[in-house]
Amino acid sequence: MLSWNLPGTVLGGLLGFCLLLAGSSSGFKWKGPKLNVTGAHQVIQEGDTLNILCSGDVPHSWFLPETLSRNDNRLNIMTYACGRHNKQFCSSLTLNRAQATDTGYYSCKYPSSSEVKKKTVSKIYVFVNDTQNPFIKLHTNIPEMIRTTDGEELIIPCRVTAPDIHVKLRMIPGENIVPDGKTVIWDNTKGFIIPKATYTFIGLLSCETTIDGHEYSTKYLTYRINNEIISVQVNDSKPVKLFKGQSLVLNCSITAAWNTRVQITWTYPGEASKRATISRSIQQRKDEPNLFYSILVVDKVHGIDKGQYICNVKSGPSLKSDSVTVFIYDKAFITLQHRQKNMLDVMSGKKSYRLSMKVKAFPTPEVVWLKDGLPAAEMCARYKIKRFSLIIKHVAEEDAGNYTIMLSTRKWNLQKNSTITLRINVKPQIYEKVSSIPGPTLYQLGTKQILTCIVYGIPQPVIKWTWQPCQQNHSRTRYDFCSSSENPLVLTSESTTGNRIQSITQRTALIEGKKKKLWEHCHLRLSRRDWTAICQKWCRVSHLGGGSTR
Repeated sequence: MLSWNLPGTVLGGLLGFCLLLAGSSSGFKWKGPKLNVTGAHQVIQEGDTLNILCSGDVPHSWFLPETLSRNDNRLNIMTYACGRHNKQFCSSLTLNRAQATDTGYYSCKYPSSSEVKKKTVSKIYVFVNDTQNPFIKLHTNIPEMIRTTDGEELIIPCRVTAPDIHVKLRMIPGENIVPDGKTVIWDNTKGFIIPKATYTFIGLLSCETTIDGHEYSTKYLTYRINNEIISVQVNDSKPVKLFKGQSLVLNCSITAAWNTRVQITWTYPGEASKRATISRSIQQRKDEPNLFYSILVVDKVHGIDKGQYICNVKSGPSLKSDSVTVFIYDKAFITLQHRQKNMLDVMSGKKSYRLSMKVKAFPTPEVVWLKDGLPAAEMCARYKIKRFSLIIKHVAEEDAGNYTIMLSTRKWNLQKNSTITLRINVKPQIYEKVSSIPGPTLYQLGTKQILTCIVYGIPQPVIKWTWQPCQQNHSRTRYDFCSSSENPLVLTSESTTGNRIQSITQRTALIEGKKKKLWEHCHLRLSRRDWTAICQKWCRVSHLGGGSTR
């Protein structure tokens, strides 16, 4: 805003102005500033002199095109009192030797605190016609950068020095972009206006015109700012553990979409005392998202440096962060405890089973698992060691035994070990079912019979003999199927229902290399008069792993 050295007559006008302001509540209405030129624009030739007068009821200021400096010696602005009784404020703007770059709006404006509520500014657009310079700004070799956002207005500011210059807009490489008055609009005071820009307008654009057979062009490079933060990660291994006196180095890696610019800050325990030094870098990749790095370093850590370190990333409205916890220790240590109890049970056939202990140690110790005193990983390919755990794949009966974890840190001469016993439970099996023994056998009435049930399982199964009565059949036809709905009866040596039981004995035998318990139902006598001897007898076994019936 310009300031003036006003003559005495103007001072008198100012005094009157102050008095009028004091009485403005009486209903006096101020008028807006007025220019001596009319119309939407004015055209002058390059080298001509521009003269514009402005008058108003209050002091006013001139606003010029951005390419014209207020300190330009070609510019002269004079202020004076004018109007009836010299109570108005006038000013004249004179611009000598006008140039093409002087093209633009010239505005006369009241201050924002004035009593005028409606029109506070008058302006005119002046074209300074220069046939050698049809564009106000010429970008031939290095295009001007223009930021664009999807869905928002985009202006390609190829303003011209005369209102009738015909300008074409072309995408490089590509065809002309023809203004249609909706998606693309031509305005000789602004350039090409795209009300709702899309990604199709991103790239190198050229404004072109031909004057007297000469071609002129000015170029613009549009780019889109993206705020997409794909990922933020602080260090691959978490948490971070250090001894006092060691250096802490944390790397925050940020993956962001193309044209995304990020702001990276750290929040950490020693932030107030600026304990850390932070450096940044960027890795731009042609066909992949960009990578940004922020590296935080604390030299010779102390107890005050332990805690949470947070990498905060911001891009426009987008926010993301990642953190890591840092532990500081005075010396090395190992602590080892059972997670549950020192004896565990697992069923044979389980797809996978993990043996693990509660371990706290620094630095990370060497780990060895033993099975019955021998290195477990060397005994069986199904054994896998993962950190402090031993994983057994496809659990089998032979996996039962004592497992010992041994932890050691040789540099500090530290060692801890603990043993856990693993019992493998085997679901009960009845041998006759496995070996596919033929169906029911026909026995002679009144003879003694021995029924045998061979069972294997861990732990020892509970075995019961039951008797299922059948409906009496007085025919001589073989009774191959029992359809009685009566509940089966549990048999013991003292049972008197149905066929008399002489004894039930059991013994252990080695069958197929496994110890199987042999349960015998001996001396089952069938009498002619006891028609209930036509029956079904069952061997039922069960334990915590399930049951089986034969």
